Amino acid sequence: MKFMTNSPEQTEDIGEKLGRTLRGGEIIAYRGGLGAGKTAFTRGLARGLDISMRATSPTYTIVNEYLGGRVPLFHFDMYRLDSEDDLFDIGWEDYLSRKGVCAVEWSENVSGMMTDAITVRIEKCSELERCITIEGSALG
Repeated sequence: MKFMTNSPEQTEDIGEKLGRTLRGGEIIAYRGGLGAGKTAFTRGLARGLDISMRATSPTYTIVNEYLGGRVPLFHFDMYRLDSEDDLFDIGWEDYLSRKGVCAVEWSENVSGMMTDAITVRIEKCSELERCITIEGSALG
């Protein structure tokens, strides 16, 4: 399914709609360049999971955990990982076993582990406009 947004708030709204459909155990594989809106989408995703904390970029922490909603949200940034083998060093299997939602920025760096993921592609269509494509979910 394809969406067009004209603000970070509208991008968050699409994320929230997806979040409302999730039950736990899903992997969200983001595709999109720097500044595309992946973290804005994740803020909405968290709202859709009834998480009250504001989601922020995990750029320097590799993973941010958000608990207290319907299911946990684990927000990963795989930008600095060299290979899929690095996933084991950060406890990827432990996160999967916790049955939360794993939202993965720079998922292309670990694409072999994203085979059953819901793919969210966010592209800049103009300075403000975002083209969002969701595949593999009730929305897409």
